[in-house]
Amino acid sequence: MEQRVRICDIAEELGLSTATVSNVIHSKTNKVSDETVQRVTALLEERQYIPSMAGILLARNSSKIIGVFVNDHEKYEGHTLDDFFIASSLNFLSTEIESSGRFMMVKKAKCAEEIIRFASMWNMDGIVVIGFCDPDYMYLRNHMRIPFAVYDGFCEKPERILNITIDNFEGGYQMGCHFRELGHQTALCISDNNICVDMERFCGFCKGFAPGKADLLLIPMQKEQRWSFYLSNLEKFQQVTAVFAVSDYYAIDLMHFLIEQGFSVPEDISVAGFDDTPMCEMVTPTLTTIKQDGALRAKIAIRKLKELREGKEICTEVKLPVSLVVRRSTKEHK
Repeated sequence: MEQRVRICDIAEELGLSTATVSNVIHSKTNKVSDETVQRVTALLEERQYIPSMAGILLARNSSKIIGVFVNDHEKYEGHTLDDFFIASSLNFLSTEIESSGRFMMVKKAKCAEEIIRFASMWNMDGIVVIGFCDPDYMYLRNHMRIPFAVYDGFCEKPERILNITIDNFEGGYQMGCHFRELGHQTALCISDNNICVDMERFCGFCKGFAPGKADLLLIPMQKEQRWSFYLSNLEKFQQVTAVFAVSDYYAIDLMHFLIEQGFSVPEDISVAGFDDTPMCEMVTPTLTTIKQDGALRAKIAIRKLKELREGKEICTEVKLPVSLVVRRSTKEHK
């Protein structure tokens, strides 16, 4: 049987006082540097520290912490929190969490077990999970009592799970209609997968554009491989006049590639994305996209997590509307 890890063990290994380690564990970090908090937290996770009975008793009180767990997926290539959508989401969530009198703790995670371990250690009031998959949500539901919201993902069975989604099919449909009304007759949709959310966006796009006239091009997640793939499939872009990317990130990345290859956007090819992140207005040309209301999504998530914490009965599945935002990356095709 392994010996239980004690606060004094953590303190000795890091060369800190037991009081400092205890303060980090119990969120009393006003006089503790951010670097020290990170060092202590990392070692607590690594050693799988279990609080003492006193800590367990203390944990019965509200910590006022809302944890935001982001899937540290390989496609982000080590820059997970730099992603346009994730950074925008964290900004809106931070505003709502602070307005509710709580504190936001952000952590990248690889799996559901990591979420449970960290959330339990900090006795979080609620959790927002971004970018995970349905099996992860089922695992969290069956192994954790802390209320949580699925913020950006596909949840097939949302019973006892707060699932805040958007109308992905409708977003794709609006973009398909936009391209069709501009006179485009050939188009591609680019995505790194053909399931769940992305497939809903593609199916909506096909319905709005014209059944059978839009192809799905599956692309690599990593940029270097993706650009090599684009280069070897350059003729596909030469054969169409419009491309719909399932995210603003992929749309902007594709525009950079096309321009580097001598294409003119939108004169030669129109490009559009999905999410309406702040970067859409910072690139040239500005990006046509599908807007989701990030502020409203954050507001609903934090309000409903509070209601769940209080034991109130709520509608656990929320689908928010989307809208087309037309900018300069798309134009009429004659």
